[in-house]
Order: sequence, then structure tokens, then C-alpha cells
Amino acid sequence: MNQIPEIIRTIPLEYYLFFSTALFVIGIVGVLIRRNAIIIFMCVELMLNAVNILLTALSAYRSDPNGQVFVFFIMAVAAAEVCVGLAIIVMIYRNVRSTDVQLLNRLKW
Repeated sequence: MNQIPEIIRTIPLEYYLFFSTALFVIGIVGVLIRRNAIIIFMCVELMLNAVNILLTALSAYRSDPNGQVFVFFIMAVAAAEVCVGLAIIVMIYRNVRSTDVQLLNRLKW
């Protein structure tokens, strides 16, 4: 059981930092540029996964399980977000017949 942190430590911490930063930046660019609600939703999930990767790597390097416990709670919140978010996207698609976020101003009062 103590072998997993040793395997993670074989890769330098900077690689985890660069990888999670690249994933997070891709997620931010996707949220800012794309207009499809489903793709925006996937980019938000990508940003959450980037944070989870970094928290797990930092937790393994410090031999502190608190980061991994925090990742568990982030994943639970992300699962709930997927359920609610996809339900909202489906209802928007039924009303507007599009997932384009520019067309969502029709939902205003």
C-alpha cells in the first residue's frame, strides 16, 4: 500500500504541475471561447480534474492523505454537478432546440 506514493514520486513534481496547468488552461479556453453548453460543461469538468490531479500529486509527495480526501469530496460534488447540469441542459434543449449559450437570453423574463 505504501508503494503507490513511491511510484508517483518517480515522476518529478514539476511534470504534474505542468500537466495540470495545461489541462486547466485548456478548460479555461474552452469555457471562454466555446458557445455550446455541453462543451462548456465538459471544460468545467476538465478544470476540476486538473485540480484533482495536482492535489493527488502534492498529497503523495508530502505523504499527507488530506489532499486525497479533499479530492474525494471534489469528485462527489462534480458527480452531483453532472446530474444537475445535464438535466438543466436537456431542459434548455427541449425549450430552445439548441445548446448555444448565446440563445439563452430567450429565457429571461
